[in-house]
Amino acid sequence: MKIPTPADEQRHSLLEIDQYIERLFVPRDFVFLQALRDAAEAGLPKINVSANEGKLLYLLARIAGARRVLEIGLLGGYSTMWLAQAIGPQGHLVTLEVDEKCIRIARKNLERAGLMSRVEIRHGDAQILLKRMVDGEEQPFDLVFIDADKPSYPVYLDYAVRLTHPGSLILADNVIRDGKVTQIAENDKLVQGIQEFNKKLAVHPKLEAIVVTVTREGIDGLAITRVKD
Repeated sequence: MKIPTPADEQRHSLLEIDQYIERLFVPRDFVFLQALRDAAEAGLPKINVSANEGKLLYLLARIAGARRVLEIGLLGGYSTMWLAQAIGPQGHLVTLEVDEKCIRIARKNLERAGLMSRVEIRHGDAQILLKRMVDGEEQPFDLVFIDADKPSYPVYLDYAVRLTHPGSLILADNVIRDGKVTQIAENDKLVQGIQEFNKKLAVHPKLEAIVVTVTREGIDGLAITRVKD
């Protein structure tokens, strides 16, 4: 029999708090629940945002009045659904994804939710697609959400700044990594990518930012950034 440690008790407590908030503020919605089930049945990694963080993305997009959104990292389309709901029927969301399997699952989920008409899925390597967007002088976005391969976060930030306008929001998920970002000698490439991103974000002359912690089984974080006027 395993003796609970303080860390175990803390994690249990974090999950209880997360579930409490979800019960109060995120009513159960069939299409969102089914999107998660379909992603799990297809074998996609369980790295989607939580229901609470999805609601937070939705509220931030609504508060910002976002109509054009760029998402880097589609996965099963769960966060895409939250953002697509926020921008309304006149909004447009461009999402980038390299994995064809993710695109198939996400498209099914978005169609079931009646949101596919607001979403444009672009298939390919995100860095290549982003460079193409910058070179093509694509219309700026009101909000960018970064949730893809962590070592590339610093590069994604550079592109996000170039593809937004003053007042735009840039959001980035998984920027605490259960506290591993605090370790100076961390050897994990994923953590190192986030550490570089956070440092770059903190001193960028065109941005004002903060990281807020988000919880589920553990502690992670969402970077919230505004492009300066």
